[in-house]
Amino acid sequence: MPDRPAPSGMTIQNKIALGLLAAAVLAVVVFMLITNNNNDASEAAASQDVEVILENSHRLSEAPNEKAVLVEFLDFECEACLAAYPVVEDLAAEYADELTIATRYFPLPGHPNSETAATAVEAAAQQGKFKEMHSLMYEKQTEWSHTAEDRSPVFRTYAEQLGLDMNAYDASVEDPATASRIAQDKNDGLALGVEGTPTFFLDGEMIQPAGEDELRQLIEAAINE
Repeated sequence: MPDRPAPSGMTIQNKIALGLLAAAVLAVVVFMLITNNNNDASEAAASQDVEVILENSHRLSEAPNEKAVLVEFLDFECEACLAAYPVVEDLAAEYADELTIATRYFPLPGHPNSETAATAVEAAAQQGKFKEMHSLMYEKQTEWSHTAEDRSPVFRTYAEQLGLDMNAYDASVEDPATASRIAQDKNDGLALGVEGTPTFFLDGEMIQPAGEDELRQLIEAAINE
């Protein structure tokens, strides 16, 4: 039986070429949409005029002759934050006269008790014990962290150790305003481009030092400007 001629119309090669062209056009459209969305998000953050540090941001140190401001977005269950903790403490002491250091909450969803820890620290802060609870969280992190078990009873014992008014502490833990205070820091961090912890801002600009030495160099440069 002789071969029959191909039916009239589009050949297989033409169909393939058209399909590749359509895929390329689709890729360009998707890229443009993603780019526009990212630009819109950046513009939205800028339009909100999000501040790196607020009046109610907790200060680990407040320099009388302030020449630079270091802000840390942190998660109390974060191991990298635990490693940074003694460095930040040293900086607070070493540059006490000229460097103000502030912290903001940024509990990460992958850490089951990070939000609970932030709540306990904020409740302590409302009684003037932010620094003390901040330190306890890091000093005892290996004892309470990385478990799905609710650690709020453990944090309550820390509050007792600090001599807090426990009725006031319990009320603060349950107060929606406390959760809102933590959420404000987290939302501001997201708007500022924070993706993980610890994230540092020096004089309003995000910095990514490779280590302690580079962090000190950046701070000294900012102080000496």
